[in-house]
Amino acid sequence: MSNYLSQNWLIDRRHALRALGSFISLPFLECMVPLRGAEKTIAASTPKRSAFIYLANGVHSLNYQITTPGKDYKFSRSLMPLEKHRQVITPISGLHHPGSLSHHHNCISVWLTGGKLGPSDKNTISVDQKMAEITALHTRYPSLEVAITQESLAWTADGVRLPAMRRCSEMFATLFEEPKGGIAAQRRALRRKGSVLDDNLAEVRRLEKKMGSQDKGRMEQYLTSVREAEIRTRRADAWLDTPLPAVSDADRKRTNRDIPDTLAGDYFRTVYDLMVLAFQTDVTRVATFSLGGEGQAIAIPEIGITESRHQLSHHGGDPGYMEKLTNYDTFAIEQYSYFLTRLAETKDLNGSSLLGSTMSLFGSGMSYGHSHGNANLPLVLAGGSDLGLKHGSHLDFNKEAAGFQGYALGADGALTTAHYQLCSRPANTDAHMSNLLLLMAQRMGVETDTFGDSNKVIAL
Repeated sequence: MSNYLSQNWLIDRRHALRALGSFISLPFLECMVPLRGAEKTIAASTPKRSAFIYLANGVHSLNYQITTPGKDYKFSRSLMPLEKHRQVITPISGLHHPGSLSHHHNCISVWLTGGKLGPSDKNTISVDQKMAEITALHTRYPSLEVAITQESLAWTADGVRLPAMRRCSEMFATLFEEPKGGIAAQRRALRRKGSVLDDNLAEVRRLEKKMGSQDKGRMEQYLTSVREAEIRTRRADAWLDTPLPAVSDADRKRTNRDIPDTLAGDYFRTVYDLMVLAFQTDVTRVATFSLGGEGQAIAIPEIGITESRHQLSHHGGDPGYMEKLTNYDTFAIEQYSYFLTRLAETKDLNGSSLLGSTMSLFGSGMSYGHSHGNANLPLVLAGGSDLGLKHGSHLDFNKEAAGFQGYALGADGALTTAHYQLCSRPANTDAHMSNLLLLMAQRMGVETDTFGDSNKVIAL
């Protein structure tokens, strides 16, 4: 974010905004810092950030799996685009969500929550939203949710999924453009919306007295959505008087455009550019990006893939489909490598790399799509060195399991079957993915000893 560096922009930290009849304190802003003190203060308050990227339907595990633990590992074919980032990434094997085993396509719903999947289960808060409870005090937007198809990865504390944005121009306008009609018109619209929400709540409270228990449960979920909308409306009102960050012409040209999903690489990179710009300008510190859900991840005709990812994942041993699935995996990881490169080359407020202050998790809630295996999840954690993360090794929880004989990948049918079984039934039943999410939450400043179904925190 540019510092609007002229003394007449300086405001007192105690400054407050009057919004909807209450006072809301402003977060710490760069324009609160005297010019001579800006560099020292900003360096001492570098934001912590996290990004989560989801790949549907698992991977072609035979070409993805890294077989050697520790620092001397060799990159697999699918992960080769990340080799240049070796010192700032940690490939992880052997983690799973116990609550998603045998639940197949719904695994995306609990990838960031560690919740359970079943007809009577209600989802829990996703780790990005747990982080946003801390970071939202300082940013215009609590979080950014993007999904190229289907729904977002983010869930509230009451188990309600947050909506996702798809069009890049919509994301840019939301994050960086003045409201249409000016601030006064936007404030009137927000307060009308707040009034409508208040009226809805009053009406629902009257209806509740006549409802049965099941209807009350459904209505409580609705009320949660209303409350979330109300909170965001109040936040938007409070931030109207805070200037939007300056965006360079180059960044605007790079991100303020729409790309058809037939140009998947261009679309993915533009979303990544938007996420980098959002972090750089500190409009948000938490972002999720779903490359599509299990039932509707897009084709990539630009590299000769006309089939959907779901179709390729059910390859039935067809060599052509397996090759295309590997190419799809490699392509998606190549775009993720682009994201890491952009973070590495973009400067934070203190002049250091954004990658140092940003943790990023790439992966899937499924390992092997053909048989819907939800164990041995493909995961890569990157960045966050300023948050204390130390990378450069393959972190393998399978090797800690009694009786694990290592990975034997190849043309032999028995070996292949054994590996696919590893992708369906966890070798190490104590290796919960929530342990990794707990680590990330703690490094973001969330004060908690548990998250989801965690049983310990991962050391990294």
